[in-house]
Amino acid sequence: MLRSLWIAKTGMDAQQTSLDTISNNLANVSTTAYKRVRPVFEDLLYQNIRSPGLNEDSGSYVPAGLQAGNGARIAATQRINSAGSLVQSQNPLDMAINGNGYFAVSTPNGVAYTRAGNFMRNDKGQIVTASGNVLLGQSSVTSASASSAGIVIPSKATSVGIGSDGTVSYNLADSSAPSQADQIAMVNFVNPTGLASAGGGLYYETMSSGEPQIGVAGKEGFGSISQYYTEQSNVNVAEELVSLIAAQRAYEITAKSVSASDQILQKLGQL
Repeated sequence: MLRSLWIAKTGMDAQQTSLDTISNNLANVSTTAYKRVRPVFEDLLYQNIRSPGLNEDSGSYVPAGLQAGNGARIAATQRINSAGSLVQSQNPLDMAINGNGYFAVSTPNGVAYTRAGNFMRNDKGQIVTASGNVLLGQSSVTSASASSAGIVIPSKATSVGIGSDGTVSYNLADSSAPSQADQIAMVNFVNPTGLASAGGGLYYETMSSGEPQIGVAGKEGFGSISQYYTEQSNVNVAEELVSLIAAQRAYEITAKSVSASDQILQKLGQL
């Protein structure tokens, strides 16, 4: 088989993965706090037919070698963690992080992390995500579990306030002074790109991300919290469409390499 057929196959596989990644970005353009992903390409191992710098019999070194490439592949999909734009809402439990950090939530699989701040209350008064995962406060994040109490707002609360430092307070009809429920825990990582995506806007710690660093919103490099706002996706539709067209054209051109190689094989068969 001609080497070009195999090389073209690897190129088509790489471009197909690139198209999948771009399509996923476009599909999540309206997903709260979604972070766009970009494919990282790399060339495959080379076959050294003549190594660069080879010393010939004449005693001189060849100025350039002869290396045959074996195609390309997607080495990684890198998540771009730039902040999305903030959109104001009327829900007092909507929150957006201005800067670095993640909310910690309790899931059946352990503690997960998210920047999607479109929270609500469940039947127990706990602040939860749309999937029912409990938002964790400073008092429970270090020993969080699926049964963690989280941050509870009583059913009799007439209003809820969330400070820029994550302090959650509420007012009761029979009291003029607000009561403090808890303080929202903020978590950051040395390498946020190394977090494992689990869907639903959730991420899990991995060896690549490093251990979670727990802090207070607005202090020591952690972002502050804005109530009545949610962070939107950081996907730029125009940019993704340009990338989509480029990937499509690259796929088509690589497919033509297969046709050209097939024509060469046909000619050889006629000799």
